Amino acid sequence: MEEKERIINRAKDWLSDDYDESTRASVQQLIDSNFSELEESFYKDLEFGTGGLRGIMGVGTNRINLYTVAKATQGLSNYLKKVYAHEKIRMAVAYDSRINSKEYAQRTAEIFSANGIEVYLFPELRPTPQLSFTIRKLNCKGGIVITASHNPKEFNGYKVYWNDGGQLVPPHDKNIIEEVSKIDSMKNVKQVIIRDLIRTLNTEIDHVYSTEVIKQVFQPEVITKSDLKIVYTPIHGTGITMIPSVLSTAGFKNVMLVEEQSEPDGHFPTVSSPNPEEESAMNMALQHAKSVDADIVLGTDPDTDRVGIGIKNKEGHYELL
Repeated sequence: MEEKERIINRAKDWLSDDYDESTRASVQQLIDSNFSELEESFYKDLEFGTGGLRGIMGVGTNRINLYTVAKATQGLSNYLKKVYAHEKIRMAVAYDSRINSKEYAQRTAEIFSANGIEVYLFPELRPTPQLSFTIRKLNCKGGIVITASHNPKEFNGYKVYWNDGGQLVPPHDKNIIEEVSKIDSMKNVKQVIIRDLIRTLNTEIDHVYSTEVIKQVFQPEVITKSDLKIVYTPIHGTGITMIPSVLSTAGFKNVMLVEEQSEPDGHFPTVSSPNPEEESAMNMALQHAKSVDADIVLGTDPDTDRVGIGIKNKEGHYELL
């Protein structure tokens, strides 16, 4: 009984703190009629791990929502201001095709600005590796990408990157976790948005990034001399924004899209899990490859930092590497 009372009291805090009317109504509904869901949503705080946050979307302390994202950003801001006490702080923010990703990215940028931190915000979904590149290119202290990688549609997340473009490593990971854990109320979150500190990136960074990607090709003449048939699927994710154009510019002229999976869609309607390392997520691409007798099958996850590749073997069958 004590545990049930504790959970209900945690939920009631959301009825009196600085939360919007819709959120409070959803919490009240859980209190009134769905304790099992209330328990899952409030029995603990969503853990801020070494990579950031990841969880099911919904109301509550153990869910990804505008408020858990805001608290995480405030804790991160506090740590950045300790580490870079006498320096100008600049952050980059990107997002993928998941439900609510754009809203969470915008909220992240707003909280950074309220803390006096300059933000470079991508206006549209972009791959996570492009965020890493942008951090270094624009001399940012770090970056955030809103994504839950290859998890099912119910999930979203908040990945944190440091000034080298990589995910957090010691001691920053533990130190940030400590700062985030101190934000126990929305009253601790600065919310006076400074619009002049939020800068929207333009397509110039796309061009610079794709140029650098193509420079990584060791023997470009091999591409121009070949006529490889490539079937590509972004599995409803961010890869559609960069991969087809980069492949084309690099010299691959025979790239075919899996049209049914080319539209960004956080519901991922054609797969149970958008993980290109699993054969089930690549089935549609493999079937398309068979129909056009492709040489290579290529698939990426929603934030395009994970790739699945299939090749046609000597017997004419496709093998996923």
